[in-house]
Amino acid sequence: MLLPIKKRWLIAKPIPAEIDEKLNDYSPVLRKLLFNRGISNSEQAETYLNAYGTVYDPFELSGMEAAIDRIALAIRTTEPIAVYGDYDVDGVTATAVLVQVISRLGGNVREYIPNRFHEGYGVNKEALKTLCEAGVKLVVTVDCGIRSPEEADYCKKIGLDLIISDHHDPLNGLPDAISVICPKQDNDKYPDKNLAGVGLAFKIAEAYLKKYPSDGIHAEDWLDLVAVGTVADIVPMTGENRSLVRAGLKELRAGMRQGLISLAGVAGLNIKNATARDIGFVLGPRLNAAGRLESALDAYRLLISMDINESGLLAQNLENQNHKRQEQTQLMQQIAEREGPIADSELLMFSVSPEFKMGIVGLVASRLTETYYRPSVVAAQEEGYTRASCRSIPEFNITKALDECTSLLMHHGGHAMAAGFTVDNRNLAELTARLKEIAGRELGELDLRPVLKADMEIPLRELRPELLKDIDALEPTGLANPEAQFISRDLQIVRCKAVGNENQHLRMTVTDGRITYDAIAFRQGAWAEKKPEHVDLFYTYERNSFQGKDTLQLNVKDIRLAGCQD
Repeated sequence: MLLPIKKRWLIAKPIPAEIDEKLNDYSPVLRKLLFNRGISNSEQAETYLNAYGTVYDPFELSGMEAAIDRIALAIRTTEPIAVYGDYDVDGVTATAVLVQVISRLGGNVREYIPNRFHEGYGVNKEALKTLCEAGVKLVVTVDCGIRSPEEADYCKKIGLDLIISDHHDPLNGLPDAISVICPKQDNDKYPDKNLAGVGLAFKIAEAYLKKYPSDGIHAEDWLDLVAVGTVADIVPMTGENRSLVRAGLKELRAGMRQGLISLAGVAGLNIKNATARDIGFVLGPRLNAAGRLESALDAYRLLISMDINESGLLAQNLENQNHKRQEQTQLMQQIAEREGPIADSELLMFSVSPEFKMGIVGLVASRLTETYYRPSVVAAQEEGYTRASCRSIPEFNITKALDECTSLLMHHGGHAMAAGFTVDNRNLAELTARLKEIAGRELGELDLRPVLKADMEIPLRELRPELLKDIDALEPTGLANPEAQFISRDLQIVRCKAVGNENQHLRMTVTDGRITYDAIAFRQGAWAEKKPEHVDLFYTYERNSFQGKDTLQLNVKDIRLAGCQD
């Protein structure tokens, strides 16, 4: 079995003197952190540090005017509207935003979230038929639909009006709908191409209320849901995404949404101090657990609930499902690693089993990619067809690879780093061979090791609490806007022990002889057996809140024996 890949450490280049001068209003550390994130003057720095809420006019999105006018007509005439979402956190939050906004405006609206197990991802004809037979006249998709031309044609056939809002990449033209809102479509002039599905839902609400204002209804009231969906979907935390999430975190901390208060409560999170990291690692996984194991409707109901008893029961159910999800993920990863096979020569990992649960395959693929730094496909095989989730690395665009295999696939779609597909079992072997061939072509000559990029190397004795002010200025962090990361060398391990389930994590105390810090290293419990005396650490510097007490600690991303090089 291939051992976890050793990582390369890179330290950011020094800040040039002329840029250092342009940023001299800030502390030396913050100047370096800003420069490492592409900021080279005070104007850019002010925008980065102070951007808050919406940035661009929603009517810059192609198709927005037509969409708003059709929705307004439906609201005025009380035509039944369905908001058709997806079963992940982005889709569920987007659905909740539009349903609640349209309902507050007096619209006759309902949600429709497909079942992952019976319907799969995206718009499907059977669901459209059901909605039509129930009297729905207008369907508005969120976080799906951009690759559904047949379903759009079917809507015309049965007399359903269709508006598509989706942030995924189109394929071979656009569906024939009343309006298609997607910043990634050709000739769209919207400046930010990276909005999540819930971000687009928010822009629709914002555009509607800009053209048709209504007393007491403000799109900003739903920014907490925008923050949750955006962070959970792992879109770049730059530009308008970062600005929306920053504003949304303020709304989240205000505790105005009972469902999120209840969910934070069962998870042991103080919502008044919630961060983007808390969304990514605490709230998001629990909301996702519903759609992974049963139906995402429980997550949706939680988000719209204002009843403390109902939301408490729903939150506890999601907590229980999350525990079950964790157990199943661990078991399936063990099966995938056993059945692989996984070897140094493998450039793409492809694991298929009838034992796999469709709702968990994406998590297992993520774990495999994180552990072995290879594109990973994990698939649940059923009678007649196989459905898979894919996760990738920056060197390999998994959706483009699937596009090359379109003739073999029933459905597919996604992003450069994450995708999904359904394949007829008769084509599975050929698909596996084709994807591995593409991976060989694209990756065969590359040094496939993950790169950890440090902002700076710093002696442990210079790590002081006042540094947290500069680190906090980067928030919210995420993809393309990483946390501040540091390297400290030749640290003595005072004590260490493996902790957590199956001793997979490492808790330790380190010192440079002058200052001592506690540290946590997730999924690195194996170091406890090696017991090295001196190490180099790659880490983030953070507050650790436990039982109402805040302490400072190192969150270790990688460990090396002291003095060891690439």
